[in-house]
Amino acid sequence: MTDTRVHILYEIKDGPWGGGNQFLRTLKKYFQSRGVYEDEVVQADVVLFNSHQHIKEVSKAKFRHRRTLFVHRIDGPMKLYNKMSDRRDDIVSAANRYIADATVFQSNWSRKQNYQMGLSKSNIDTVISNAPDATIFNRRNRARFIPGRRVRLIATSWSPNWKKGFAVYQWLDENLDLDKYEMNFIGKTPIEFKNIRHIQPAPCRDVAAFLKQSDIFVFASPIEACSNCLLEALHCGLPAVGINQSSTPELIARGGEVFDRPEQIPELLEKILNRYGEYQAAIGNPSMDQVGKQYYDFMNEVRRRIKSRQCKRRSFGLIAYARLSSILREWRRFKNMPPSQRADLMESNRQVAADESFCPETSM
Repeated sequence: MTDTRVHILYEIKDGPWGGGNQFLRTLKKYFQSRGVYEDEVVQADVVLFNSHQHIKEVSKAKFRHRRTLFVHRIDGPMKLYNKMSDRRDDIVSAANRYIADATVFQSNWSRKQNYQMGLSKSNIDTVISNAPDATIFNRRNRARFIPGRRVRLIATSWSPNWKKGFAVYQWLDENLDLDKYEMNFIGKTPIEFKNIRHIQPAPCRDVAAFLKQSDIFVFASPIEACSNCLLEALHCGLPAVGINQSSTPELIARGGEVFDRPEQIPELLEKILNRYGEYQAAIGNPSMDQVGKQYYDFMNEVRRRIKSRQCKRRSFGLIAYARLSSILREWRRFKNMPPSQRADLMESNRQVAADESFCPETSM
């Protein structure tokens, strides 16, 4: 089998543009460095697409390029983070059913929750964590931890959504021992902090510089498939204190501590400070090279299984194309509806073509 050629069907943007964009931009660089990336779908053996984004373009590509394999990178579930009326998960499920030959989840938590909430299964799935750009987020030129000086805490978020953990950050703003700690927050916030220093969203290299001057990362967003903000801090060598929900315990592992209530944070900070070197040494999240290789090996495995007929290639004819197009039209109409009308329509359209069976889901 020849080397697998890869294309990412996603509008990758430069500058700060959310975790998914940051990761896919870095993953593209990895494939380019390996000499296996293709700028056009027609030249690719495997197309990677992301969540609910650009599904119209993805469906057209799937219809036109019947021999190309499509791998779906999934977030969410978004209904847990946003509202149960959020229909983007319905688009993700339909795309996974009609387009995806294989699925990549970003954490074990995301895989479990998506399936529990009714995600349609593709032929093959696996779990691969994210990783940040190693040329930016690394331990080079990191400030040495000095016991006795004020401890430097830091948090980041590109969204001002209250559900990103701002109740915890507000508690810290009001209760942090300022004789012992100082704290920076980089990003967008709905709170006007009194004691925490707020820094506006900044380019990645500036964020990395701030992280490398800090001691401990505080992460409070309760619903995350695999937070790039948290991973960036860990890769810069910061032990973390994170909320004990969703994928956060998976990512922190032995490189920090998790809390259920903000009142527990001071004690956990003290615990980390007393054994700072041990926590820092225990940070072991995979590098971008390792993550990129996992993606590439998985794509090769998908090709091998399809070629050996262990699994069937996802068929995508006119009927599937029409069904998915209909779901996308419903989503656009749903977005423009008054909130009072959304709940009724959501229930009537919840079931997405549940009459076909495909090759049994296989965990890699």
